[in-house]
Amino acid sequence: MKFHLLIDELHRSEDELGRALLTMADRHRNDHETFHVARDLAAWSFDHLRALAPAGKEFGLDLTPSDGPVPLTRDWLGHREPSVLLLADFRYLYRLAAGVSADWELLAQAAQGARRADLLSLAERCHPETLRQLRWANARLKDSATQALVS
Repeated sequence: MKFHLLIDELHRSEDELGRALLTMADRHRNDHETFHVARDLAAWSFDHLRALAPAGKEFGLDLTPSDGPVPLTRDWLGHREPSVLLLADFRYLYRLAAGVSADWELLAQAAQGARRADLLSLAERCHPETLRQLRWANARLKDSATQALVS
């Protein structure tokens, strides 16, 4: 079984998502919804990291979160306008959340196949929150697109 590979990658991607959400909150602090919701959603990712740690330990992994911000998009298509940067950041965030969601799906499928109720339960607890992060990023991406690209 290769659970160690999956758990290590899930930890890495979940850590990156949480740090990206915090970076986004800081970058767009004047947009109150982005600031507050991104911070709340980041807390979910960090909670997922804490929940993954015991599973990682079982497979010989030391899963410690990284430090520092995630570099988000500096400019996109040569633009540095706030609305375009916000759109680019939500695009990046959406792609990260989609990857984390796929990782939770993989863990659930592997756990089910290996009859690992503990890992299946972990995926069933964390994945819905990741899906919520993904839906928020998608909704904000759609919201931001019109203003950023049409104006």
